[in-house]
Amino acid sequence: PPQGGGSFHSSTQTMSLVFDEYGRPFIIIKDQGSKSRLKGLPALKANITAARSVCQTLRSSLGPKGMDKILVSGDGEVCVSNDGATILERMEVQNEIAKLLVELSRSQDKEIGDGTTGVVVMAGGGPGQAEAP
Repeated sequence: PPQGGGSFHSSTQTMSLVFDEYGRPFIIIKDQGSKSRLKGLPALKANITAARSVCQTLRSSLGPKGMDKILVSGDGEVCVSNDGATILERMEVQNEIAKLLVELSRSQDKEIGDGTTGVVVMAGGGPGQAEAP
C-alpha cells in the first residue's frame, strides 16, 4: 500500500493527503478552528430563509401562468427555463438545507420523471410555517 502522502494548499486552508493502513486515501484539513458556524436560533433562521428562498424561486414558475427564469452561468452562458429540475440544477446553492431541496428534486426526477417543482415547493413551505407565530 502507498505510504505517506502529500500536502497542498487551497486559497483558504491547508490540506494533507494521507493514506491509512489499507492504502485508502483521506484528506486532513487543517485550520478548521478559524471557521465560524451558526448555532441555535440564528442557524435555524438561516435554514428557514434558505428553504423559503428556493421555494419562492420555483413557486413563480408553476402553473399555466408560470414565469420563465433567466439563468446566467459564471462563464456567461444564458438559459431560459420554467422547468424546476433545470432551474435547481443550474443554481449554485451554498446552504445545506437548500442543497437538500436540490437533491430532493434530483431524486424526484430520477424516480418519477415529473413533479420536481411541486415537491420542492411543498418541502420548502414547511419550514416557513415553523417560523410563523
